[in-house]
Amino acid sequence: MAASSASSASSGPPASPASSGSPASVGPLPDRPRVTQLRLSAFAGHRRAVLRLGPLTVLAGPSGSGKTSALRAYDALARLGGGAELGAVFPDPTACVPERARPDAQHRRGFRIGCTADGAEGPVHLDVAVQAEPELRIVGERLTADGVVLLETALRDPGRRAVQAAWHTAGSAPVTRAPLPDDRLGTPLLPLRVAGKTDGQRRVLAAAEQMVVALRSVFACDPRPGRMREPVPTGSGRLLGGCDNLADVLWRTRAECGRRHAQFVTAVRAGCAGPVEDVLAEPVLGGVVRALLDRGDGVRTGLARLGYGELRYLALALVLFTGPGVLAVDPAGEVPAALQTLTVLADGFDRGLDVRQRAELLRLAARMCDRGHIRLVAAVADASWVAGAVGEAGADGSGGVTVVHLEP
Repeated sequence: MAASSASSASSGPPASPASSGSPASVGPLPDRPRVTQLRLSAFAGHRRAVLRLGPLTVLAGPSGSGKTSALRAYDALARLGGGAELGAVFPDPTACVPERARPDAQHRRGFRIGCTADGAEGPVHLDVAVQAEPELRIVGERLTADGVVLLETALRDPGRRAVQAAWHTAGSAPVTRAPLPDDRLGTPLLPLRVAGKTDGQRRVLAAAEQMVVALRSVFACDPRPGRMREPVPTGSGRLLGGCDNLADVLWRTRAECGRRHAQFVTAVRAGCAGPVEDVLAEPVLGGVVRALLDRGDGVRTGLARLGYGELRYLALALVLFTGPGVLAVDPAGEVPAALQTLTVLADGFDRGLDVRQRAELLRLAARMCDRGHIRLVAAVADASWVAGAVGEAGADGSGGVTVVHLEP
């Protein structure tokens, strides 16, 4: 499958498959790194798919079109960019191998993914080849910018648990060669190996940093209402991907920022049935907390009484109003917050939502993404309602959304 087409929710002809759409909103500051393209050269059901990503991107397609696998590939790149070990990122690597991929003479099969990160260094491209069988390992990696290969790795000796790496030097020697481990991405390791003494080395370091910062701070989210209805123990106050601990997070966030909480309550009021004066958590016996809707006049409704769609709407709204300090993500702590962008990956964004809820939630997402500090990649079964929800984009692009259509 591949991205068949993509378009903005504003008027105009759809983009070609090669371009996969146009940015949806006023972009982040030019020097704020962000991922603008996802490449699925050979991954699960995808072949030669190139997905353009704007501040707010909707992946649309029927069941089996590869929406979930595209989000999984993005999340995998983010975790690898944060230094995670390959086996932890791909616990079932054979599921990522294209179904019809045939093994080579050495019985090897694998998959290839990549992305582009824009920022102060211009577009920087990362492509990774992973061997899934007979054993999991990275067999090739390439980091490029302006047509220059800044880092390239290759598996030279299958008997060694290392790849041969070469990075751009532009000094007395054009490249520097050294082994790197085959179970981790080489790009985030470069600051430990490159001295930064020459212009070429500094260029390598700047490109690697841009890629790593763009990939970090990703929150993969798919709320599970069945687990949100019960009281939960107080803990870190950091929201999990399934939003199981929503009550614990509300216990923390309601007191941290009254203005943001008031905006959150307004959003919940627009998406939940009946009056909503407040959204809060309260302690109950056993050292746990439960979340409630304050209906006014002393009436409170526990989450156990809310519908499936109401709970998913509430959880996704909370995600959009919070940030890396509240969500369970891996922020780039060495980079100022002003230069970071949180990316939310929302599978089944419209699952269980009625027409009003999905429109309200998308409008909220458009407003939050327009500020530049958050990006959203959301998967939906059908995007025919998107343009009507956000309206036509203005002359400055505000309020728009990039739609990428996937086909089985």
